[in-house]
Amino acid sequence: MKLAVVGGGSTYTPELVDGFARMRDTLPVGELVLIDPATERLELIGGLARRIFARQGHPGRVTTTSDLDAGIAGADAVLLQLRVGGQAARLRDETWPLECGCVGQETTGAGGLAKALRTVPVVLDIAERVRRTNPEAWIIDFTNPVGIVTRALLQAGHKAVGLCNVAIGLQRKFAALLDLAPADLHLDHVGLNHLTWELGVRRGGPEGEDLLPGLLAAHGEAVAGDLRLPRAVLDRLGVVPSYYLRYFYAHDEVVRELGTKPSRAAEVAAMERELLALYGDPALDEKPALLAKRGGAFYSEAAVDLAASLLGDGGSAVQVVNTYNNGTLPFLPDDAVIEVPARVDGSGAVPLPVPRPAPLFSGLIGHVSAYEDLALDAALRGGRERVFKALLAHPLIGQYDLAEGLTDRLLAHNKEHLPWA
Repeated sequence: MKLAVVGGGSTYTPELVDGFARMRDTLPVGELVLIDPATERLELIGGLARRIFARQGHPGRVTTTSDLDAGIAGADAVLLQLRVGGQAARLRDETWPLECGCVGQETTGAGGLAKALRTVPVVLDIAERVRRTNPEAWIIDFTNPVGIVTRALLQAGHKAVGLCNVAIGLQRKFAALLDLAPADLHLDHVGLNHLTWELGVRRGGPEGEDLLPGLLAAHGEAVAGDLRLPRAVLDRLGVVPSYYLRYFYAHDEVVRELGTKPSRAAEVAAMERELLALYGDPALDEKPALLAKRGGAFYSEAAVDLAASLLGDGGSAVQVVNTYNNGTLPFLPDDAVIEVPARVDGSGAVPLPVPRPAPLFSGLIGHVSAYEDLALDAALRGGRERVFKALLAHPLIGQYDLAEGLTDRLLAHNKEHLPWA
């Protein structure tokens, strides 16, 4: 089996490689190709990847290339984890929205739209090249904003599934609090990418006992602390929102915080410099502890499980993924991309029935899904007016003067990546 990772020069990659090495019985990789135009970084990370495989006794080989077409040729699955514009673009996404009093974040609000506009055309070009060389290959998208990018891929007819690590991270957190094995917990994880709620935490499977009320009663402080929300908010909601909901439930508080401390992009850039120095040590043959602070926890295990189900021998597994709605949430169009548990096998992902979210949650889901429609239209067709309408539709913006100011800034900061601008 050959797997290709586009964006293989990312400092995330050793997390992914570690999962492939540890879970070789689940996913027998014969060749892992890391693809990235940043050749110097790529060689550092490729060297560490080979040492991780060797330490774990993995028989597969790791290769590196900056030639996309050569790297994807013959691949059974292509994983996308790229960042168009790098950390410099992320820094801008987190900065200029604050000038308008709006949250500056790389996947939410105006910064998230900027990232979608830069990313969707690049991803679609990669996917078309995959389809030309090996049309049966699966595309697994971890590139943010995952929901919008996955919808672009699916609408273009690609064999694609979107993946995020929020659900698996919460599953592992809840399992530790409840002293259970992660595999014993099924999450009623419902919503859109980076806009989800755990409506239930079930023992054993979708029909199992709901442990969520007891979890909140016994461990509400710990869960709320991780989300940086007051315990009382969780008690009143009766569910667990993802940490991205803080941008909605405490928007003004977050904006004030962001104006008084270094951006996350600056923190990550400093961390990446340190990680790259570590990766260059020929004695290092495991992922360093510092990588846990970079983000993407449990991404490797989620990616291995998803790839194994898509490429396996006919079996299936339940996993939280991003895929077409197809009636799962009846208040959304069938072609909306949602993030829910799905049964995954060689034919793709089919969402399982999920509890219908209460209006408190479904209203926001519908609102953001409508924004995503407009965001994807802007990413595919360009144009200042489409950008403005997408920003105006976003629930964190919603005022014409803010949308005007944000549109001007978005276009000014992204001209090098948007030919039509």
